[in-house]
Amino acid sequence: MWLDRPPEEGLHTAVLADRLGFSELWIGETGTWDAFALATAIGLATDKITMTVGPIPVNVRDPAMIAMGAASVTALTRRRIGVALGTSNPTLVEEWHGRSRGRSAAALEESARAVATLLGGGRTGRSGKAAGGSGFRLRLGPPEGPLTVAALGDRAIATAARHADRMVINLVTPQQAAVLKDKLAAAAKKAGRRAPRLAAWMPAAVDPVPESYAQLIWGLVPYLSAPGFADNLAEAGFSDAVRLARGGTAPRELLTALPLELAGTIGLAGDAAAVRARLAAYADAGVDEIAVVPVTGGDPGGERTLSAIRKLTE
Repeated sequence: MWLDRPPEEGLHTAVLADRLGFSELWIGETGTWDAFALATAIGLATDKITMTVGPIPVNVRDPAMIAMGAASVTALTRRRIGVALGTSNPTLVEEWHGRSRGRSAAALEESARAVATLLGGGRTGRSGKAAGGSGFRLRLGPPEGPLTVAALGDRAIATAARHADRMVINLVTPQQAAVLKDKLAAAAKKAGRRAPRLAAWMPAAVDPVPESYAQLIWGLVPYLSAPGFADNLAEAGFSDAVRLARGGTAPRELLTALPLELAGTIGLAGDAAAVRARLAAYADAGVDEIAVVPVTGGDPGGERTLSAIRKLTE
């Protein structure tokens, strides 16, 4: 999902992760690969790694499409597949796909309920007002993987607490992760469920070179004006860059406004000792799983970073 990187690089990274013994692979979707198509290719190119596809934007794909995609990958690869749901951003939903992002919180709630039913082998009930669809059941076997909901806001957290096996967060400090963990626990208690596991996506570069920092910082630029993420980045100490982004400053100019320290504030960047300390900080904050998003600039496929983190976590 990195900007300005060769599309085939994702397959290279997936094969490395499988070879190094990572237990699960996340396959996101923006403007390059269809996530389910890439998951099928990865399943055929690897030996045993399980996969979670998404977060899939719920305003773009309906629950039946999402469940069919996951079940198709499982049938074709004989691999356990999970699904992650999210609301994405206005650029992807409204500009690229021409869909409305209105009522996105309701669409996430209705989609999570329906997809959870379908992944469990059930039939969807009454049609939702935001997500739609009823009376559908998978003809293929259920993919058996977990349902994950991407969340930062309170309504999305409540949806994760009610329906998901796991909630995923992105671009947060350990302090922000701890707050979100507490909100998830409170929402799950209110829903009468055990709290889902908490995962965090973390851009990562062990022993980074200048190309690593350039790629990592450039990859963060779109988030400076994205709903939810921008507020977190401002709170983390980068309010000047967020203000510039909201004011319409060009992306290349924003790049120069972001200090290298950002990489180590909301990511895993530095030598092995620094990365080990960051992993410990997120664990202390209540994060159950770290999803490593390896920087590939100066590190083809992210092999150096993935190998180092694998050793740190053995």
